[in-house]
Amino acid sequence: MATAPGQVWSWDITKLRGPQRGVYYDLYVVLDIFSRYVVGFTVAAREDAKIARALIADAVTVHGAPNSVHADRGTSMTSKPVAQLLVDLGVARSHSRPHVSNDNPFSEAQFKTLKYAPAFPDQFGCLADARAFCETFFAYYNHEHRHSGLGLQTPASVHHGTAGEIRAQRAATLGAAYAANPARLGRRRPTPPQLPTAAWINQPSREALIQSN
Repeated sequence: MATAPGQVWSWDITKLRGPQRGVYYDLYVVLDIFSRYVVGFTVAAREDAKIARALIADAVTVHGAPNSVHADRGTSMTSKPVAQLLVDLGVARSHSRPHVSNDNPFSEAQFKTLKYAPAFPDQFGCLADARAFCETFFAYYNHEHRHSGLGLQTPASVHHGTAGEIRAQRAATLGAAYAANPARLGRRRPTPPQLPTAAWINQPSREALIQSN
């Protein structure tokens, strides 16, 4: 469970269709489960544990080490290079339960957002095309995408701590609109959506939730 950015990361790999049948590129994505901020990604011609290790190491260099990293039980996720890196960093490892497809929900949801985006192509002409598209998409996703699970804030605003200020500004705007024309907005004064207080891979016990608050 995470109650702030920088505590728990999730990562996974998905396939991107290449220019011809049987050609795929591998997209590796690491994200913060509390803020949904993508802290690192890369597109490669193959799946390789060494690529995954380098990606995670680079993300730690930029953002600092999280308390734990969650992944499914894929070959790269359980590989020795990744495991040893996390041991060296003092980062706890978490893995999905065997044969449970929804134990990595944040990464799976992010991939769905990517692949259902209107601009997502049926296939990429080459590896460079896939990399260019992902550069543009993740810049948009982090800094412009209004996430329903974040009170319609962007991942960047939650990750970098500006979400509270933005919510206060929204509340002031809604308050002014209500004061100017209360009949139009109904009897209940409008308020902006609540910000997240916790995020988890599997829902913790009620006692754990009470202790976290």
